[in-house]
Amino acid sequence: MATAREARLATVEYRADQVFDRIGRFLAQHRLSPDPLHYAFAYRVISQPAGVLAQSVAALTEGGIRLTARDIEKLGGQVATGATPDIPDATDAVEGLVAQTQMHVEGFTDMMHAIRTETQDFGRDLAASANAMRASDSAGDIVRLTGVMLDRVQSAETRLAAATHEAEELRLKLEEARSNARCDPLTDLPNRRAFEESFAKHMQAGDAVCLAVCDVDRFKRVNDRFGHSVGDRVLKAIAEALTTACPGHMVARYGGEEFTVLFVGTTLDDAYATLERARDVVADKRYRLRESDEPLGAVTFSAGITEAKPGEFLGSLFGRADKLLYTAKDNGRNQIRRL
Repeated sequence: MATAREARLATVEYRADQVFDRIGRFLAQHRLSPDPLHYAFAYRVISQPAGVLAQSVAALTEGGIRLTARDIEKLGGQVATGATPDIPDATDAVEGLVAQTQMHVEGFTDMMHAIRTETQDFGRDLAASANAMRASDSAGDIVRLTGVMLDRVQSAETRLAAATHEAEELRLKLEEARSNARCDPLTDLPNRRAFEESFAKHMQAGDAVCLAVCDVDRFKRVNDRFGHSVGDRVLKAIAEALTTACPGHMVARYGGEEFTVLFVGTTLDDAYATLERARDVVADKRYRLRESDEPLGAVTFSAGITEAKPGEFLGSLFGRADKLLYTAKDNGRNQIRRL
């Protein structure tokens, strides 16, 4: 018969196994390598399910959305060296543009206050000059007063022209910031924010929507063997292939080596056939290193594609497509699964 000590040890071992299993599932779910940095982050989440970190992770991943490297770093974790870096949604560039825009706003406001004050002064001076001209019998005085008023008018026109120029610069800066906030800087594709906004718009309009989630197969091997610059070229090539093969549909870089395609106004069968053509094009191409002409070999992607139900939320739809993508990966890669 087991002693009380042996029973306690067995209980501890059982709980430890549970923790290990849950950490393993967490790493697999978010496609994190079993690196000590990733393990430590996962342990903090799993070991304190009611803690602030676990709640933050739950909020970010609701509906099956995976954590990005940027999410992990924002939550205080660290990303292992060699992991595919997530490209932020032009955050740094946008923050810089916001700062510039703020400066333009402040300068424009100051200028408008100055023009308003000058206009008020000019109005008073104009009334005084009109009274002086009525009271004066001298043509010279009238000419002099008229010249003063003309100078003031020209000065006001110059200031107003400068203010108009400032306003146009401000408009252009705001348009640039708005565009950059929705564009992936590496591939020039729409980013995750732009994709989510487009999805919401089409769902609200009641459009027929299919979602494909695509992931480059064994992309980490490319980065580890050839470096991130070559990996970047591969991502650009796949972005171009998807865009060319899916005309009229939104191809976006969702993060890392993951892309999404938002098919609107088409059936699941047609969307699947279109994506299959893109997969064939990518799989048939043989890449070479630009510097040495060394063959890089075949690069493929796997995907999951599914049709949105009326009124379905993105988290639910994305989670379903993502599970299909996992199935494609588990069954040999370089294939598309649909539902």
